[in-house]
Amino acid sequence: MVNPSATPAVVLENISFRWSGSERLVLDIPFFAANAGEHVFIAGASGSGKSTLLSLIAGILSPESGRVLIGDVPIFAMSAARRDIFRGEHIGFIFQQFNLIPYLSVLENVVLPCRLSPSRKPKASTPEEAARMLLSRLDIAPDLWQRRADKLSVGQQQRVAAARALIGSPPLLIADEPTSSLDADRRKAFLRLLIKECRAANSTLLFVSHDQNLGETFDTSIQLSGFNRALQTTPTEQGNGSGMPEPSSQ
Repeated sequence: MVNPSATPAVVLENISFRWSGSERLVLDIPFFAANAGEHVFIAGASGSGKSTLLSLIAGILSPESGRVLIGDVPIFAMSAARRDIFRGEHIGFIFQQFNLIPYLSVLENVVLPCRLSPSRKPKASTPEEAARMLLSRLDIAPDLWQRRADKLSVGQQQRVAAARALIGSPPLLIADEPTSSLDADRRKAFLRLLIKECRAANSTLLFVSHDQNLGETFDTSIQLSGFNRALQTTPTEQGNGSGMPEPSSQ
């Protein structure tokens, strides 16, 4: 996966993670990296630690040991408050359940990252103009832009969530099973739009799913078990080892 001459966007080194009260490691990763602008698909069964991995990369969860670099920044050398700011500036996140603010309009949801993080404001236009352009390219018609988010279809909510993650061209985009509620045709259409927008923004994309058939769309497709030693010694059916369901969104 890693081209030595390329600039890494994400690096994990000697990462271990287990849930509080559990003896079993969920993640045991000697090394993982994705290059700047690379689109990486990570496949894994339900309960295998995919969402946990993304939450560690985003700095939402903290590892027991090891380090995570976003670009050349070791995020766990920061305070939790500074990590929150860094996440807002550098990472777009598409959650499995989308996590749109239900009472806000489509446009208000999309521009929200720009309100929370000034560095995400588009350089060539206002946030509202950038939101309208993204929504148009993601096939959200203008007559929906003032509609409340909870009045949209699942497919429409998904594309609005993608626009919100993409606004301001964050260097890293993380997608946690965002197509799990769509049929095959809509999954393919959404992936084409998502990857097209990531290429336009030159954003690195990390996309996880249990559906291995989606991997052919990406630059790189890899099994989580291929670099997570915890899965090489422990059946994934044991879940996260805490008796708790693995979080689908953080």
